Amino acid sequence: MMQTPSHPRFFSRSAARFLLAAALLLAALAPVTTQAGAQIYEPLADSVREALSAIVADAPVAPERIRRDPLAARWIDAQSERLARRVPDPAEREELLATVYYESARAGLDPELVLGLIEVESGFRKYAVSTAGAHGYMQVMPFWVGLIGTPQHNLFHLRTNLRYGCTILRHYLDLEKGDLYRALGRYNGSLGRPEYPNAVLATWRKYRQPELSPASLRR
Repeated sequence: MMQTPSHPRFFSRSAARFLLAAALLLAALAPVTTQAGAQIYEPLADSVREALSAIVADAPVAPERIRRDPLAARWIDAQSERLARRVPDPAEREELLATVYYESARAGLDPELVLGLIEVESGFRKYAVSTAGAHGYMQVMPFWVGLIGTPQHNLFHLRTNLRYGCTILRHYLDLEKGDLYRALGRYNGSLGRPEYPNAVLATWRKYRQPELSPASLRR
């Protein structure tokens, strides 16, 4: 017997296909859950909180302005080749790398270190969410917005996420008197365990371009 749209079997298969397509669409749009760790809330002295608040509130710099620095342009081009598979869209990749370069240098961090941390934390997924609730590229915990930011700050926004992430890592480095290993442990909420610092440091080496780093960070 020829099946028509009113036939139960026809409706069942059509509905199943529709539900499958809808589920796939929702999965694509939903935030990606990661297994990254998370910073642990610790009360800050008023002076520290005020200093960090001033840092995250500072105005951003447009990516095209960053490219006017020949060294920055060469760094972006070199790292763009490495990120082509992870971030296929050229415009998105350009904006990400320019922002990494600017925000990391602003915080006194190697931009390659920040790339390594992003790869380990989120795999370069803008909307990644950890099981602990950390958000975005650098997996920043939302409590930081209430602690040093404003309710308008969106941790899934590229510049906001990197501004917070770099500021937090710089804070932990200062807290640990320059001990990067311990600072990374604090960043991930796994202080005292070697897995996370070792993973970031190993990934950092993959991106190293010391001759193209900002002059103030070369060593």
